[in-house]
Amino acid sequence: MSLPAPSHVLLVVPSTALVWFRRDLRVHDHPPLTAALRAHDRVAPVFVFDDALLQGRFPSPTRAAFLRECLAELDAALRERGGGLVFRAGAPERELPALAQEAGAAAVYWAGDVSPYARGRDERVAGALRDAGVEPVRTPGLFVADVSQPRTQSGKPFTVFTPFWKSWEKLERREVHGAPRAIALPGGLRKGRLPAAETLGAATEVAEPLPAGEAAARSAMHAWLEDGIARYADQQERFAQGSSMLSPYLHFGCLSPRELEARVGELRGKGPAAYARQLAWRDFYAHVLLRNPGNARHEFQERYRDLEWDEDPVLLEAWTEGRTGYPLVDAGMRQLKTIGWMHNRARLVVGSFLTKDLHLDWRHGEAHFMRYLLDGDEASNNGNWQWIASVGVDPAPYFRRMFNPALQQRRFDPDGSYLRRWVPELAAVPADRLTEPWTMSAAEQDAAGCVIGRDYPEPVVDHRRERERALARYRAAEGA
Repeated sequence: MSLPAPSHVLLVVPSTALVWFRRDLRVHDHPPLTAALRAHDRVAPVFVFDDALLQGRFPSPTRAAFLRECLAELDAALRERGGGLVFRAGAPERELPALAQEAGAAAVYWAGDVSPYARGRDERVAGALRDAGVEPVRTPGLFVADVSQPRTQSGKPFTVFTPFWKSWEKLERREVHGAPRAIALPGGLRKGRLPAAETLGAATEVAEPLPAGEAAARSAMHAWLEDGIARYADQQERFAQGSSMLSPYLHFGCLSPRELEARVGELRGKGPAAYARQLAWRDFYAHVLLRNPGNARHEFQERYRDLEWDEDPVLLEAWTEGRTGYPLVDAGMRQLKTIGWMHNRARLVVGSFLTKDLHLDWRHGEAHFMRYLLDGDEASNNGNWQWIASVGVDPAPYFRRMFNPALQQRRFDPDGSYLRRWVPELAAVPADRLTEPWTMSAAEQDAAGCVIGRDYPEPVVDHRRERERALARYRAAEGA
C-alpha cells in the first residue's frame, strides 16, 4: 500500500544570529558565541566602534591601540573557523538592528556588563532590537560568577569584601566552554573593515605595552599557572615579582575569568587559594558598581563628599610624571607610563600619596589611571581609588590607609630591584639610603652620581607633616 503524495513541501529556513563582541575578545569560553552557535545555523560576530565609548569620559589612546590589536587577532581566529568579525561604526542601537535586518538575524547575543554607561547602552540596544522584531539575548561572560546575585542576610548588596567573598564562593558556576570548531556566516553580508589606528585615535602613549590578543593572554595564563602561582601567597606583595600581570587580558576579555578560576581551582596550595581570592575582588567591585552606579561620580560614603581637596597643578604634574622625590611613588608612576600597568600595591601607595600626602582629589588619580592603564576597568579602578582614599566601600579607619612610601619599599622591595628598574637615577645609591635618598650626605650623593635637586628631585612634601594634615581633614569631614 503506497502513501499519498504530500500536498506541500515544508522548507526549513536556516536561522541566523548576531553575536555582539564588546570586552570579551576571545573564542575560548565565550558564552554568547556558544549559545548562538547552539541555537542557530549561521552566526555573524560583530564589533561596533562607538564614538561615545572611544571618545567618552575616559578616552585612552593606549587602550584603543591595544583594543585594535585584539580585534585584528580575533578576526583572524574567527576566519580560521570559517567566520570572521563584522565591523560597524556608530551608535550600537542603530547599527545592530540595521545589521540584523541585513543578515536576516532573529536574535542578537551579548554578555551583560555593569557600568552605568554599559547598562544604559544595553537597554537602548535591547529596545531598538525588540522594535525591529529581533530578540535580545544577554548571557554571562565578563565575570567569574553572576555579580548581581550575592546578598547579605538582610537581602542587601554587599559593601564589605570578606562577607561578599564568602557568599561568592558558594555561587553556582557556569560550565566552561571550548572554542568553536566552525562558524558559518550568513551569505552576502558586508563585513566592513577594521578602522585604521589614526581613525580610532589608537596611538599608544606607553613605550613598552604588553602584547595584545588572546594568544598572548593564553600563553601568559599557562606560564603563570605552571610556575608563578605556586609562590603567589608569599610574593604577591613584592613589587618586582609575584603578580600574574593578567589583568589587561581579563579587562578586554582576551582571557575568560571563569576559565581562569576553573584552572586555578585544579591546583592545590596557598598560592592558588590566594590568587582565587584576588579574582573575587574583581567581581566584588563589579557588584558594587552594579548596585551603586552613583559611585562612578561621587564617594560611596556620604560623610566624605564634602572632604576638602587642594588644587595644585604643580604637585599633580610632579605626581603624574614620577618626579615627587619619593622613589617608590616615582617608580610606580613611571612603570605605568612605560608598560601601561602597575603592581597593585604600588597603585595603593601612589594613590595614598596623591590623596593623603598631596591632598588632591582621588578623581584626578582615577582619570590618570584610566588614560594609561591597559586594564583600565571602571569598576575596579573606581573601587580601588575610593578604597585608598578611604571614601568608598569596604571601609577601614582612614588612618590605616596612609602608606609611608619608605616603609612600603623596605617591606616589599627590600633589595631595591623595583626602584632601580624604574628610577635609574638611583642605580648607584647605597641600599641604606635608597628609600630616602635626600638623607645622603653631599659626599654620598657625589659618589652615587645622584645629586638631589639636580639628578633626582627633592621631596615635594614632607610625609610626616602631610600625614598630620590629612588626619585633620578627615576628622573635620567626620565632624561636619
